[in-house]
Amino acid sequence: MLFTDRVDAGQRLAGALGHLRKADPVVLGLPRGGVPVAFQVARALGAPLDVIVVRKLGVPYHRELGFGAIGEGGVRVISDDIVRRGHVSEKDVASVERAEAAELTRQAERFRADRPRVGIRGRTVIVVDDGIATGATAAAACEVVRAQGAARVVLAVPVAPPDAVSWLRTEADEVVCLSTPRAFSAVGEWYQDFSQTPDEEVVALLAQSAADPPQPAKPEDVEVEAGPVRLAGELVLPEGSAAVVMFAHGSGSSRLSPRNRAVATALNAAGLGTLLFDLLTEPEAADRRNVFDIEVLADRLTGATAWLRTRTPVPIGYFGASTGAAAALWAASSAGPEVGAVVSRGGRPDLAGSRLPGVRAPTLLIVGGRDTTVLDLNRQAESALRCECRLVVVPGATHLFEEPGALDEVSDLARDWFTLHLTPQEP
Repeated sequence: MLFTDRVDAGQRLAGALGHLRKADPVVLGLPRGGVPVAFQVARALGAPLDVIVVRKLGVPYHRELGFGAIGEGGVRVISDDIVRRGHVSEKDVASVERAEAAELTRQAERFRADRPRVGIRGRTVIVVDDGIATGATAAAACEVVRAQGAARVVLAVPVAPPDAVSWLRTEADEVVCLSTPRAFSAVGEWYQDFSQTPDEEVVALLAQSAADPPQPAKPEDVEVEAGPVRLAGELVLPEGSAAVVMFAHGSGSSRLSPRNRAVATALNAAGLGTLLFDLLTEPEAADRRNVFDIEVLADRLTGATAWLRTRTPVPIGYFGASTGAAAALWAASSAGPEVGAVVSRGGRPDLAGSRLPGVRAPTLLIVGGRDTTVLDLNRQAESALRCECRLVVVPGATHLFEEPGALDEVSDLARDWFTLHLTPQEP
């Protein structure tokens, strides 16, 4: 997985951390490069942002080997075993600790600019960096945060080698890492732009977060008007949303679908609005024949689109799953420019039949590699579409994308597709 820059990495990482939003977390960025990533995570989760200033205590004749770490508030974590095996004298310990304490104080004062530390005692704390090479600094940060009273420590990074992640799972309560490439030599090779983060940027981001505390996007229960029926829905419009994605569920699924809700959370973290709603009323959903009535489902989606347009003027996209994908494409074929992009997850676009050539919205078809029957049907639909279209196969995934990491990949693909086609792009 290649990241454009730290902003892109932070937005993607935020999507994978959506399950922590209800935990009321604190986000701590490791300076310097981890702070721009942490800033995006904090904004998406509606969480306070601070730095975690930690200094590793290195053995005098082998600085890479840490015998402990220190953090703000007088926190001191020492490995007696390494001190003993490394033959580090008390004098050496005191000398190294004194020098690192002075640098810790300087950095904290520089970055925080007289603002108090965000309290973390008893809280869930997400420690964020822009990537991990050896994991030593990240491990030290986790130890310091725990010693400062955090109730739960989550380490979150965009990229790290597999062995470092395995080790760090023993240091943190949870590790969230988007990419663990085996051919790993340096963090920077996984970024298009990995330019150095200056102190001034860290200071500015912390000041911005403190002056304008992030407000999480709150779901709004709505009653969607779709022609003659009223349908239960949930609308999320993050502040400054540049676009909104409507979810078309299929095969009897509803707005409560955990898979679609996971994708919606990732889209919200990237600043996109979402509308999850039921295409059928409860009595209608009880009749299985209705979930395959694509024309009715498409009419409901079209009606709901008109209703949504009364709530927001931003561009609209469709995300369809199973038979809902066919309904999304059917509705898009008559919507013209009103619908700016379509994504299908494990969908049955073939069921849109003769409507496929009329679709103008850029369309992304996502299918699991082990979902062979549906994959063949998607290939047939791809050949019938005349719009910009891309078919992506997620290796090893089955129809419901239940395999580890499979649904995360769906979320990433959907987010990138909608961001590209629904939001203004810088020249």
